Amino acid sequence: MKPTQIAPSQTIQTSVSNEDIQARAQLRKKLREARRGLTNQQHTDVAKRIASRLRTLPFLDNSTTIAGYLVNDGEVNLTYFIESIWQSSHDKKFALPVLHPVCKGHLLFLSYTQHSQLVKNKYNIEEPVLSCENVVPVRQCDVILMPLVGFDVNGNRLGMGGGYYDRTLSFTQRAPDSHSFSVSKTPKLVGIAHDIQEVDALPVAPWDVPLDAIVTPSRTLQFTKP
Repeated sequence: MKPTQIAPSQTIQTSVSNEDIQARAQLRKKLREARRGLTNQQHTDVAKRIASRLRTLPFLDNSTTIAGYLVNDGEVNLTYFIESIWQSSHDKKFALPVLHPVCKGHLLFLSYTQHSQLVKNKYNIEEPVLSCENVVPVRQCDVILMPLVGFDVNGNRLGMGGGYYDRTLSFTQRAPDSHSFSVSKTPKLVGIAHDIQEVDALPVAPWDVPLDAIVTPSRTLQFTKP
């Protein structure tokens, strides 16, 4: 395996132009078509390589609560990795996002096991049946593995356009409150991508939450934030 690459994170700009909005929409369409164009065998190969790479990352090995996602629209399938967690790591908890039932446009995380019952949400994406006892507070997640449509080497992520992750994880961009006596951790945000989803530079919106790392079948990128 190649050594982890370290890159600086790009500062988010304070506004976004109509041209950038259109560029993001066009790029999103192009990249979604590209990943949906991969063959079933290519998707399987990518899923296995990603799972193998994730299992070697120290920050995942040292985590107790990991959040991920279930595959949709040609995304990288995390099933091989999730099953390896279930089979070999009894001290780790895995969680999945669900559409928040109260806070519109936000996500809620629920624990996910081999016995979890799944339903399809309004986007036809499978998610665990809502249960208060299975809620995993987002701040308790050590790592969140996030799907994406596109990425660049500055740690910027292009999502599906709904803004769910950006709203839910906006707290990771705030400076710590020096007057607060409580100490809460910030999850490590890791984008999971096909190599074909890389672009030279993404148009960045002020609400975009940058990633701490990106994992593809061929490499791992990690970023430092200002």
